[in-house]
Amino acid sequence: MSDLTRLSASALASLIASREVSAVEVATAHLDRIAAVDDRVNAFLHVDRSGALEAAEAVDRGEITGPLAGVPIAVKDVVTTKGVPTTAASKILEGWKPPYDATIVERLKRAGMPILGKTNMDEFAMGSSTEYSAYGPTNNPWDLGRIPGGSGGGSAAALAAYEAPLAIGTDTGGSIRQPGAVTGTVGAKPTYGGTSRYGLIAFSSSLDTPGPCARTVEDTALLHAVIAGHDPRDSTSIQQPVPDVVAAARLGATGDLTGVKLGLVKEFAGDGSEPGVVAAFRESVEALVKLGAEIVEVSCPHFQYALPAYYLIAPSEASSNLARFDGVRYGLRTGDDGSRSLEEVMSLTREAGFGPEVKRRIIIGTYALSSGYYDAYYGQAQKVRTLITRDFQAAFEQVDVLISPTTPFVAFPFGSRTSDPYQMYLADLFTIPTNLYGGPAISVPCGLSEGLPVGFQIMAPTMADDRMYRVAAALESAVGTFTPPAL
Repeated sequence: MSDLTRLSASALASLIASREVSAVEVATAHLDRIAAVDDRVNAFLHVDRSGALEAAEAVDRGEITGPLAGVPIAVKDVVTTKGVPTTAASKILEGWKPPYDATIVERLKRAGMPILGKTNMDEFAMGSSTEYSAYGPTNNPWDLGRIPGGSGGGSAAALAAYEAPLAIGTDTGGSIRQPGAVTGTVGAKPTYGGTSRYGLIAFSSSLDTPGPCARTVEDTALLHAVIAGHDPRDSTSIQQPVPDVVAAARLGATGDLTGVKLGLVKEFAGDGSEPGVVAAFRESVEALVKLGAEIVEVSCPHFQYALPAYYLIAPSEASSNLARFDGVRYGLRTGDDGSRSLEEVMSLTREAGFGPEVKRRIIIGTYALSSGYYDAYYGQAQKVRTLITRDFQAAFEQVDVLISPTTPFVAFPFGSRTSDPYQMYLADLFTIPTNLYGGPAISVPCGLSEGLPVGFQIMAPTMADDRMYRVAAALESAVGTFTPPAL
């Protein structure tokens, strides 16, 4: 038997279902891999060895069956897990063990998927490099001196380091797709409301979207099918059937895109992107044309305003959501020696508990929402959001999906952008518009530049997640998958 950690989730599921290997063997192989390499990667904040093996044993006893039964998974540490630490990579929640599971975690457990542990991230999902974790950065398995993307760098790095075959991420402005792009893995942001936010520690409630991460498009689709669907506990959850993303991925893998129209976003044609990223993207477009796709250039004129609009809307919602971390109800409490007022304790707790990027965004958001500035900033940003949505709608009247690079650059060295927040924010230049619109998007590896992975982004209309999976699988069939150097 080949190294179990190198197999796809779909291959592992088949082996477990046929009892050629046990779920315990598969879980143990991945837990041992984590023990062997994670001191160099730092993808995990917490490993739940006993919980994972217990879940695997239940599958081996025949108590749970399903398409991914017995296949282990890593979960981003912004998603609540009952009795297992959930910190959002922040000191303010250090050691907190939630009393309940997020809906998507409940669905993973019902599907018989052992949870290996919780993955590292930028604090409260605010960042593009996983350098803002309170527990140290995650390293990119392609080059340990470079970032793995953010905010979900831990989930993507765990996949690239073969520590897990599947992972859960969350995408508020690109936090699934951008790490996928720079680690050579696949990451999908489902339609907003297509996956439940219940149990997700909120950053920006109108943007946050949990989604699947994997090393192949089919595996990503299989995980998507497990976690998606209506949840009455989430008021934004969509009451519609989940598109058959697995069938779409398998159709795309046949390599036939005859009749499919791909919209090349004029505004994302390459300005500001590294030459190697542009070259890999263009080669991939040519590969899709050879599969029968038609390329149509479309203009989305308001996409250029997406970045500033996002950095008013998201921090404003973060300012509101993070007000609950006050040192009173749960989490860290600092300075409560009996001599200080409640307000002083709150101030000291938030000063000690939040990192610099979280503080920066809270301050920006509080200012944008303040009296006299709300209409000028937050209100205007919401108007821009409407214009961006209209751009998408007009584009999808002409084409089936939109395409662009996922990120303007490959993984950059640690510390090279932390001193300039705007340069860091540019990592999400191509991913943010989709979050403002609410539609689905996926990043697929499409080549290498300077020996580092380049991501190809496919954006689809709301509740047409299946379209992006078809095109993504077709691209994968043409260009293959990419393996990082051995750790």
